[in-house]
Amino acid sequence: MTIAEFSITPIGKGVSVGEYVARSVDIVDRSGLPYRLNPMGTVIEGSFDEILALIARCHKAVMEDCERVSTIVKIDDRKGASKQLETKVVGVERRLGRKIRT
Repeated sequence: MTIAEFSITPIGKGVSVGEYVARSVDIVDRSGLPYRLNPMGTVIEGSFDEILALIARCHKAVMEDCERVSTIVKIDDRKGASKQLETKVVGVERRLGRKIRT
């Protein structure tokens, strides 16, 4: 199973890009893949190919009315692992001996 965090930034569209973030999040939400939105990006979980295809769809959707788009992707691909969106946080909480704010 793979998890990936990505961030898409339209270049030249001003300082507020919430419209483009919403466009990408809608695509991710409709994909059915597990995900977490955070202030700096979106983390998704699925097969390697599903994730790359989904990020490509988001990138292309933002690119539709932009001259330039920057997409940053960080991938963690681990054989035999599943539900990493939850288990990675639980592992940190276990080591700390307490719940954390997420």
